[in-house]
Amino acid sequence: MNIKKNLFFKRNIEPLITEAMLDTPATLLAGPRQVGKTTLVRKIAHDKGLGYLTLDDDLTLLSAQNDPVGLIRDRDCVVIDEIQRAPQLLMAIKKSIDEDRRPGRFLLTGSANLMALPRVADSLAGRMETLQLLPLSQSEMESSGSNWLDAIFSKRILSVNQVAVGKELIERVLKGGYPEAISRLSSRRRTAWANQYLDALIQRDIREIAEIEKLNQLPRFLHTLAPTVGQMCNYTRLGAYVGLDGKTVSRYIGIFEQMYLMKRIDIWSKNKLKRITKVPKLQFIDSGLLASLLGLHLEEVQKDRSRFGNVLESFVYAELLKHASTALGNYQLMSYRNINQTEVDLVIESANGDIVGVEIKATASIQSQHLKGLRNLAQTAGDQFKMGVILYDGKETIPLGDQIWAAPISTLWGMLAFN
Repeated sequence: MNIKKNLFFKRNIEPLITEAMLDTPATLLAGPRQVGKTTLVRKIAHDKGLGYLTLDDDLTLLSAQNDPVGLIRDRDCVVIDEIQRAPQLLMAIKKSIDEDRRPGRFLLTGSANLMALPRVADSLAGRMETLQLLPLSQSEMESSGSNWLDAIFSKRILSVNQVAVGKELIERVLKGGYPEAISRLSSRRRTAWANQYLDALIQRDIREIAEIEKLNQLPRFLHTLAPTVGQMCNYTRLGAYVGLDGKTVSRYIGIFEQMYLMKRIDIWSKNKLKRITKVPKLQFIDSGLLASLLGLHLEEVQKDRSRFGNVLESFVYAELLKHASTALGNYQLMSYRNINQTEVDLVIESANGDIVGVEIKATASIQSQHLKGLRNLAQTAGDQFKMGVILYDGKETIPLGDQIWAAPISTLWGMLAFN
């Protein structure tokens, strides 16, 4: 992986932004801080001759908060960066669009999930399309435009010329996808960046979107959540570790979701009504941040992989989440666990109900017991089951029978199709 500091990576979401601006009055590019939203929209503004405003500018922010209509009045074809800092501006944008519904008038960015903000009374439904920019995907780092999800639902597995295994794979996982983090040469420097990043989110962004009396509880709670990645969200048990009740724990996790730090994953069931009653699993959106919270380093993983498996699962989940945000198809990422505790790490469901199961293994070999979960899922799903894939730390893509394959983890950023 060849990473150069300050290198502009081509983002796979850019064509979708251009497409949305051709027929929609407002486009929102949402995602975490410091993933490259500003860099991307400034490039688009330059290429398309758009105006540019940022609410990180104190004077612009003051105007947005005190006279949102005045700030928007007579604005035509403009980028507004970090709009979550003044959500009241959305109502002024709504009014402007209602008066002039030409497409491409507003390109917005937000570092919090604006649709979940309690102060946003109207979501601009029908007037705005929301796209998601997450930390860099391995595909973007390798300049690959192929989409693993679109390929797998066409029953194709991508391949790569040079498979990343062992130390190289571990390094990719521990770095994650934040541009600033991957540009740092040591785990100590990445951890220093991660600590400052999380502190800034808590002290600034979370303070802006939620009323929390004791912000100093959040760092400790975040560190408590890190070892539970990939597990069911038992709010009462989690709260017991830090002296919080289950309702508060659920609320805090919801805030972290708004900041794109983590996500609760539904449990797949053939009966869609049963899904909402099942306890979700918790996943972090960036494996590098998770590794920093856990204090996990390359040297430890090379000696003992006992703590690496969950971080690897988060890495794969994040990569697939990024593919879902740029795919031609519409996919939902879930997990699977039946009453006998048989599990599959990830279940991907397409818009028409087809599913693909994904198991993630930190080993270089596949054992027969590794197929148990996928076979059970295939039996439960019936005709909906299209393929099962075991992603592992190996080099070969091989069939294992019953529509199940083993494939290298690095096929996630592959370019060529394996038939």
